[in-house]
Amino acid sequence: MAEISAKLVKELREQTGAGMMDCKKALKENDGDITKATEWLRQKGIASAGKLEGKVAAEGLVESYIHTGSRIGVLVEVNCQTDFVARNDSFKELVKNIAMQIAACPQVEYVSVDDIPTEFVESEKSIEMGREDLSKKPENIREKIVQGRIEKRLKELTLMAQPFIRDQNLTVEQLVKETSAQLGEKISIRRFTRFVLGEGIEKEESNFAEEVAAQTGKK
Repeated sequence: MAEISAKLVKELREQTGAGMMDCKKALKENDGDITKATEWLRQKGIASAGKLEGKVAAEGLVESYIHTGSRIGVLVEVNCQTDFVARNDSFKELVKNIAMQIAACPQVEYVSVDDIPTEFVESEKSIEMGREDLSKKPENIREKIVQGRIEKRLKELTLMAQPFIRDQNLTVEQLVKETSAQLGEKISIRRFTRFVLGEGIEKEESNFAEEVAAQTGKK
């Protein structure tokens, strides 16, 4: 029997949306052949997430999460195809985990890279192209470096690309795909809002020591 590497399991997971253990079993059953393993998962009804991409997901849940201390709050809408799945405990757990994920990721502003405005991407590219550390590099090399930096920057801003807080070996996108395959319905994160107490308010700065000294001097 061929050795089943973690890389091979990861590749099958990304292609099918199936769980890690299911992927490992499928590869073992098919002597490490990823094509046969994919067919095996489909026959078992596990690798179904890919077939659901064209479906309409208009049901689901709006979940709220308030972090300890009530200084960070999140509202997120996660959609599925039917009200039946929306009431499923696995779906509810997914939505709750996503809300907690957003609370833990202050840098995240978008659901996916596709949601990032083109003008923002172009602006970031312009900034990177003008950096001094690239000024003496050939044009083709500079383009590749900038592209890599931009891709990294965009991933930092997107929820789907984040490592799942409960399992760093899994991204949020993979988590959604696995749950989608498990429940047999398309699942998508539609939108979210993250609230931080006092964000955007200009706070009046004061020097307590100077205030005390001033009050003392008056007496």
